[in-house]
Amino acid sequence: MSRNPRLGIVAAVGLLGLVSTVACTPGAENSAPSSQATPSSVQTDAAKLGDVNLVVWDQEVRGGQAAQMKQLNDAFQAKYPNIKLKRVSRSFDDLKTTLRLALSGNEPPDVVQANNGRSDMGAFVKANQLVPLDPYAKAYNWDQRYPQSVRQYSQYTPDGKTFGQGNLYGMPQVGEVVGIFYSKKKLAEAGVQQPKTWDEFQSSLATLKAKGDAPLVLGNLEKWPAIHVFGTVQGRTTPADTIKQLGFGRKGASWTTDENKKAAQTLTDWVGKGYFNAGFNGQDYDPAWQAFSKGKGTYLIGGTWLAEDLGKAMGDDVGFMLPPGTAADAAPIATGGTGLPFSITTKSKNPDAAAAYLNFITSADAMNILTKTGNLPVADTAKQEVSGSLQKDVFAAFGKVVEADGLVPYLDYATPTMPDTIGAALQDLLGGKATPDQFAERLEKDYGAFSQANG
Repeated sequence: MSRNPRLGIVAAVGLLGLVSTVACTPGAENSAPSSQATPSSVQTDAAKLGDVNLVVWDQEVRGGQAAQMKQLNDAFQAKYPNIKLKRVSRSFDDLKTTLRLALSGNEPPDVVQANNGRSDMGAFVKANQLVPLDPYAKAYNWDQRYPQSVRQYSQYTPDGKTFGQGNLYGMPQVGEVVGIFYSKKKLAEAGVQQPKTWDEFQSSLATLKAKGDAPLVLGNLEKWPAIHVFGTVQGRTTPADTIKQLGFGRKGASWTTDENKKAAQTLTDWVGKGYFNAGFNGQDYDPAWQAFSKGKGTYLIGGTWLAEDLGKAMGDDVGFMLPPGTAADAAPIATGGTGLPFSITTKSKNPDAAAAYLNFITSADAMNILTKTGNLPVADTAKQEVSGSLQKDVFAAFGKVVEADGLVPYLDYATPTMPDTIGAALQDLLGGKATPDQFAERLEKDYGAFSQANG
């Protein structure tokens, strides 16, 4: 959500319940073909769909994610016993690897979580593997539930070329923002106050390192975690509008600017000064944040999806803050958006049942369950009652950056090949195999060619 989210997420009104039922022949495995669905043909009373088997692939595997999914699935089954859910849960990386092949097969899942970016959702749309949800959105009033600022993260033109406009292809449950988790105990032991500015943050890195601690924890074997670290630094050097153009793959921006090179140079400097844990480029993501939860390092740059697990492991010791700006009162800028949206596959024999499932797991009641299980709901955020210092930090940070329209997209959204390009480029940069100039030129080559043709 990169445009005017203050009118959206905070004020979004989630709708639970069912919209008026429009006649459609009940029965299993015989819903109207998705391509022919219209708002008036959508069967919104899932109890009248007959016996249906619905296969759902998700990546909700971590503590709070898994807990909310189980609760919602149990509640859906209790309300609609005629619809049997078969849930297949995989890690983000495993899902990304297997989903492309599954969608091209003869019996793909009915509902899948697909990464919003061009390399995943954009490619699936281009291949006609996902159902346009617009008829269902009208039937269920999803435009009242999620504003355009949220929906744009799941919108593509039918040819998959334009991101952020066109048909709706997914419904997210959670909001996300990348910030800085920190150990209050480690900061206090070092005599360091919570940084209020970017200079103070960098000064604290030097202080913590001087006391013998590598202050930043990173596990970058999968390559994508460093994208979040770079994005955090880039937000201190590069205007938000430029980052949005780069992230959405729209022409008019450039990677080879002094601002982007300065961000890359900062990461190179951090490596040279020993601010990261040893061997970070060869360490898995999960063991890295788990090590942080057990006392390794002081800072972890990561997304709010880790909050539930870190809170359980660290209790009141862990805090969360937005990346500080150049001044204490600077407008916040942070990488973020929505969690992976849930989509309906084109070959699903039960699109109406699948749409009913999407409606259920994104309802107002679902937002309450997401909050209670430690997640950050993308709708009705301001209406939620939160407890615990970390959850309050997370909700306050998300509300602040949303209100300021300071969320900028994940950089790997930009082109179909950008996830591999920027992941490899960052590994080389952090590993001392590429200079900031070479890093920027490598990204410009990918972004420039694509945006000129498609942006």
